[in-house]
Amino acid sequence: MQFPESWLRALVNPTITTDELAHRLTMAGLEVEETAPAAPPFSGVVVAHIVDIAPHPDADKLRVCQVDDGSGEPLQIVCGAPNAAKGLTIPLARVGAELPGGIKIGVAKMRGVASSGMLCSARELGLSQDHAGLLELSNELKPGTPIREALDLDDTLFTLKLTPNRADCLSILGVAREVAALTGAPLSIPTAVAVPVELQDRLPVKVSAPDLCGRFAGRVIRGVNARAATPEWMKTRLERAGQRSISALVDISNYVMLELGRPSHIFDLDKIGGDVEVRWAREGERLELLNGQTVELNPKVGVVAAGDQVESLAGIMGGEATAVTLDTTNIYVEAAFWWPEAIAGRARRFKFSSEASHRFERGVDYASIPEHLEFISRLILDICGGQAGPIDDQVVNLPERKPVRMRLSRCHRVLGVAVSQADVAQIFTNLGLSFKLDGEDFIVDPPSYRFDLEIEEDLIEEVARIYGFERLPDVPPVARAQMFSQPEVRRGPHTLRRLAAAQDYQEVVNYSFVEADWERDYAGNDNPVRLLNPIASHLSVMRSSLIAGLVANIRYNANRKQSRVRVFELGRVFLRDEAQQDGPLSVAGVNQPLRLAGAAWGPAVEEQWGVSTRQVDFYDVKMDVEALFGARAKQLRFVVAQHPALHPGRSARIDLDGRAVGWIGELHPRWAQQSDLAHAPVVFELDVEALSEGQLPKVRELSRQPVVVRDLALWVDLQVSAQAMLDTVAAAIAADATLSVVQDVSLFDVWRDKAQDGKPVTEKSLAFRFWLQDTEVTLDEARVADCLARITQALVSAHGARQRT
Repeated sequence: MQFPESWLRALVNPTITTDELAHRLTMAGLEVEETAPAAPPFSGVVVAHIVDIAPHPDADKLRVCQVDDGSGEPLQIVCGAPNAAKGLTIPLARVGAELPGGIKIGVAKMRGVASSGMLCSARELGLSQDHAGLLELSNELKPGTPIREALDLDDTLFTLKLTPNRADCLSILGVAREVAALTGAPLSIPTAVAVPVELQDRLPVKVSAPDLCGRFAGRVIRGVNARAATPEWMKTRLERAGQRSISALVDISNYVMLELGRPSHIFDLDKIGGDVEVRWAREGERLELLNGQTVELNPKVGVVAAGDQVESLAGIMGGEATAVTLDTTNIYVEAAFWWPEAIAGRARRFKFSSEASHRFERGVDYASIPEHLEFISRLILDICGGQAGPIDDQVVNLPERKPVRMRLSRCHRVLGVAVSQADVAQIFTNLGLSFKLDGEDFIVDPPSYRFDLEIEEDLIEEVARIYGFERLPDVPPVARAQMFSQPEVRRGPHTLRRLAAAQDYQEVVNYSFVEADWERDYAGNDNPVRLLNPIASHLSVMRSSLIAGLVANIRYNANRKQSRVRVFELGRVFLRDEAQQDGPLSVAGVNQPLRLAGAAWGPAVEEQWGVSTRQVDFYDVKMDVEALFGARAKQLRFVVAQHPALHPGRSARIDLDGRAVGWIGELHPRWAQQSDLAHAPVVFELDVEALSEGQLPKVRELSRQPVVVRDLALWVDLQVSAQAMLDTVAAAIAADATLSVVQDVSLFDVWRDKAQDGKPVTEKSLAFRFWLQDTEVTLDEARVADCLARITQALVSAHGARQRT
C-alpha cells in the first residue's frame, strides 16, 4: 500500500521526523518497505505566468514567450511546447537551475533569439512521463513561488507491506489510528456534514443472499455533472497513492476507498433496468467487467443484478453496462458489507484482482456504512453538483463480535515483562478498544473494523506492539540448555541431497499441487486429496508420487534441445489414511511421508571420444539407488512387480528388511509416448525414512594372506532369480563355519542357449565369482575346493542347480 506522508499527517501529525515515523510503524507491525520522495531532486524552478506570446521569426514550431517569474522584469523564453499560450501558469527553470539528470539551465540562443530559462513539462521535472506539453498549474499560484513548495514536492511516499490480518490498515484512516496510538497525537477522523435530502427517489433493493451480503446501503443522486474537473488536491493524493485520475465520479469513489477504507460503486442510474437484487450468480450467466474482461459466472460467485441482467460482481468489480461515463447525469451510489468468506478467492478464479476484493476478502468495517455514504455524497455534490435522495440502509446479517478476555497475568508470562494494568488500559484506550475490567482481566469488545481480534493472544499482541517490541527485555532461557545427540547412523535431508548430487543428479523443486490425470496415470490413484481452492484450475489435487513431476521436468528440457537430463526431488507426498478414503479431509486425515525420487534420461555418460554413446538403462539407475543406500545396499531386494507408471517388464519393487521402500524402472512406453520422449527415462522413488537409516561400519581384522578367486557357473531354471541364489549362498555361509573364509560373491555372467528345433529354452546359466581369504593361513586348493563344493551342494538342494561344464 502506497500513500503520501502529507495525506497521513492531515489526519494525525505527531511531532516526529519522517524516519522516526517509518521506524515506529515498522516496529508496530506495519512494515514500511520503502520511503521515496514525491519528486526527484531539482532546484531553481519557480511558478511563472506567460504574459505574452509571439511567433518565432525564424522557426515555425517555436514561439517567443514573455514570462512573469515574480522578479519584476519579464523574461524572454523561447518555447516549442504545443500548449504554450498567453495566460498560462507553468513551471519555469531559471538560469542556473539544475533539473533531474544533472541538466543545468543557462542563457541560450535558439535560432537567433535569446532565451533566459526553460519552461518545463512534467517529465522534465521527473513528476511523470507526460511530455506532450508544458505542465499546466493553477492560476491561483503566485509567480516566483518555488515549485517544490507550490506543489508540495518535498512530500515522502510511504510503501507499507501489510500482513493479511491487518485489513483495517488498508486505508489512510487505519494507518492514522495506529500512528495516534503509537505517538499519542490527536486523531482527526474525516467527517462530512450530511447532504440535504431534496429527492424522495429510491431504488428498490432486495438482498436474497444473507450469507453473501450482510448490509447494503445506497442512495440516488440526480443532476450530477460527470464532466466536472477533479480537484487538484484530490488528483495529487490519488496519483501519489498509485491511482490514475479517470473522472470526477470514479476519482471520488477511489479517494474514499483509500482514505476511509470503504470500497463503493457508482452506477449509472439510467442504465439500471429494474429493481436491484443481491444474490448468488446462476449457472451460465455472463458479465462484461469494467476492465473489458467477460467472465462466465457460477453459483459460487455473488452478483448485483437488475431484473434478469447481472450488473456487477459483488465486492469485486462493476460491470461495463452500468458504468458511469462523462455523459452520466443520474447515479446510484452503493456501499455494502460483503462477507469475507463470500469474496475470498473469487477474483483469482477469473485471473485478476481488484482493490475492492483485496479489502473485502480481509474484512471491511460494517458499522460505518451510512457515515461513509454521506461522506461520498458530500464530495459528489461539492464537486459534481446534483440533488440527493435518502439513504436506503438494509441491515441483513452482520457478524457477531464476541468479547475477548485477556488475563493480565497471561500477558506478563507471554511478554516476559510486567506491563502495568494502567499501561494496558491506556494502550487499549489509544487503540480505540472499549473494555471493562474483571479483577485483573480485561474484557475487550472488538470494534467493527478489527476482524483480527478474536482470541486472547491477539490482545496480547496489541499490547506488545504499542508498548514497543524494543522495550521488551532480552531474557536468557530459564531452562538449562541441553545439546541433543545426533545418531551417527541417521542421515538427514541435506545428506541425502548431497548423495544424490554426487551421483550426477540435479535437484528440482516441483509444486505439491498436480493435475488429476497425473495421479491417475502415474500413481494409479483415482481418489487423490483434492483442493477446495486450487491456485490454478489444472493444479487441483495433491500429489501422491513425485514421478510425474520429474517426467514433466525431463519433457520441458527435451523440448529445449537438452539431450541428457538427470534430476531428483526430495519432497512430501500426500496420501489418504486408510480410515478416510472418501469425503472431506482434515490435516490429520492425510499422511505426508517424505520421498526421494530421481529420473535419468539420455546417454549414460556425457558425450566423449573415449566412450561410445549408450542410453541410460535400468542397471545404471539401480547402481545409483544402491549408492544412496550405502552399506545397506546388500540388504536390498529388487522384486518383480507392476507399477502404473513403469514398464511392466523393466521395473521392480525395492524391498528392505521385508518391507517395500520404493520403486525403480523404465517409464511405461505409453507415458513416454504421451510426453513425446524418443526413449523412456528410468525413474526411481524411495521412502526417505528407510534411506535415512544408515549403518555403522563394523571393525574387522585385515588379513595379510592372499585372496583366492574362483568362478562357479550353474544351470538353473529360467524362473530362478540370481538374488534367490545369492541369498542361499549368504545363508550357507552364515550356517557353516567352514565357509567363513568366503569374503564376497557376485554375479558376473548370465547365459541362455538359443532355441533349437522349435524347443523353448527352459534353463539359463548364472556365473558367480567368489573371493576367499583366511586371516591366519594361506588357503590351499583342497580347502578352496571344499568350500565351493559346500556352496554348490546348497544351491543344488535349494534350486535344483547343476554345474555347467
